[in-house]
Amino acid sequence: MSDAPQLYLMTPAGAQASALGPLLAEVMDRFPPACLRIRAGAEEDELGRLADLAREIAHARDVAVVIDDHIKLAQRHGLDGVHLTDGARGVRHARKELGEDAIVGAFCGASRHEGMNAGEHGADYVSFGPVGASALYRGEPAGLELFQWWSEMIEVPVVAEGAITRELLADLSPVTDFVAIGAEIWSEPDPLSALTALWGA
Repeated sequence: MSDAPQLYLMTPAGAQASALGPLLAEVMDRFPPACLRIRAGAEEDELGRLADLAREIAHARDVAVVIDDHIKLAQRHGLDGVHLTDGARGVRHARKELGEDAIVGAFCGASRHEGMNAGEHGADYVSFGPVGASALYRGEPAGLELFQWWSEMIEVPVVAEGAITRELLADLSPVTDFVAIGAEIWSEPDPLSALTALWGA
């Protein structure tokens, strides 16, 4: 495990494709992510437009794209896989539907047990969070010790998400493979500056 996790970028929940496009391209040019995740929250038609836009921007930069929970949208719009927001439950089904080459990730809250199940069922990565205080997540925060244990014991890559700060980023860097950034920057007037402040050297 390297000391520098890769950036895992999330779109704003409920984003409009037309408004997001130029900004997304600019952010990804400045800070190339390992993966782009489309957050659910928009109507299905809008999600479809967002999927096409995100795929075009990301694939031009050799970045994989996953979408929250929507297996059919992932198939229809040529995305690389899905991010399941309800833990291990849907991992086997998603793998069966999308095939061996697709990316299947699972958000497991702060549950070590759920994470292990997701890994056993074939998840490509497990995501824990929120790591900071966040009203956007149900359940308890995922503490640093969970990531420390996981990085020592489990081979499946791990993503830290939810209310990331520079301080948390410094603590998490040695024990996580990816750090998911989304609401932390999109809620700011200038997302690129916010990401630079959070992620930049």
